[in-house]
Amino acid sequence: MRPIPRVPGLDSSLAFLEDPYRFIGRHCRELRSEVVEARLMLRPTLCFTGPRAAELFYNESLFQRGGAAPEPLRATLFGKGGVQGLDGARHRRRKALFMRALAPEQVAALVRQVAHEWQHELGRWAQQETVPLYTALHPLLARAVCHWAGVPLPQSQLALRTEELVSLFDQSVKPPLRHLRARVARAALESWLAHLLAEARAGRVELPEGSAAEQVALHRDEDGNVLRPRIAAVELLNLLRPTVAVSVFIVQAAHALHVHPECREPLSDSLLGGDMRWAQAFVQEVRRWYPFFPAVAARVRHDFEWQGCHFPRGQLALLDLYGTNHDPRSWDEPQAFRPQRFLTRKPGAYDLVPQGGAEPHAHHRCPGEGVTIALMMLSLDWLLHRMRYEVPAQDLELDMGRLPALPREGLVIGAVQAVP
Repeated sequence: MRPIPRVPGLDSSLAFLEDPYRFIGRHCRELRSEVVEARLMLRPTLCFTGPRAAELFYNESLFQRGGAAPEPLRATLFGKGGVQGLDGARHRRRKALFMRALAPEQVAALVRQVAHEWQHELGRWAQQETVPLYTALHPLLARAVCHWAGVPLPQSQLALRTEELVSLFDQSVKPPLRHLRARVARAALESWLAHLLAEARAGRVELPEGSAAEQVALHRDEDGNVLRPRIAAVELLNLLRPTVAVSVFIVQAAHALHVHPECREPLSDSLLGGDMRWAQAFVQEVRRWYPFFPAVAARVRHDFEWQGCHFPRGQLALLDLYGTNHDPRSWDEPQAFRPQRFLTRKPGAYDLVPQGGAEPHAHHRCPGEGVTIALMMLSLDWLLHRMRYEVPAQDLELDMGRLPALPREGLVIGAVQAVP
């Protein structure tokens, strides 16, 4: 039995936060192992990278999600009691709610609503000298997803609710004051939605038939009970929050368009010609190459052995998402941005994992991948064909110490015009 290689130092928490996307992969390469052990927040933590490790990590007989996510993330990004922390039959039943809410026809309706809101916002952008694309997308997506989900959002509350939704994914691992703001935002959003769902169940509010809000309100757990209002609010937020977070992928796609202008013509031809293969390849390469979320967490369910190492029950484990998407065992020239790689290759369940691995129906892979891809395709059509804009001089380097990683100035555009 060989020991698991250990990252030097008493604690690596600060080093992880300084370079969250590359920390695991770098140490695994240095120690020549698919798994290393590091002390994070003073706890021994298994750090896995690569497609073989991803397949292992998603083996539910060996790993569980319950109690794995750090409390600061459960209190902000995920919410407590939501689907991300469930296992086994409870997880599969709750996951089915999301698969129904995000069925293809529902995703198509959301895309139409986002297109409508984009048209509305474009007139506003055209009146501004410059537009910080990342922040400009937030109210657009928030209004669209709330309308789609059947959640009333008066114009007077749009700015507040948008700020709260964004803070859940943009402020959760920031310094203490910003993290506290994310906790406050989580409490406010859950209270707002719990009240809405309770009123709907009592018959005092009518939710649109078949809407995501109605599906959450009516969902019953494995015991036949509706979800407690606060848990139902958590799950409704698990539909609203990730949709607003697609702003990260849209900005990354716009960044790729700018720094890889050679992609514009084949991408435009693909979108206009109806053969979507090149456009889909471009979207997949953006999702592979750009950093989104650095890692996902689980706990060892029971003692087992792998690759000659012993893994003890209860130990915390992290799977390196960014490193797996750049693993040379899976990808030729992984640091090169090459959309054409996906013209001859279908992504596997454990090598392209920006939103988790395995199969979405039964495992912890994000059920919203279809939403992400569809909204990225829509956004590329708008950026290429439905608006004109310039990219003024700015620092376009990706800030890899930021979560989520974005260009340092958020990608500012200017001279925006609508194309008739």
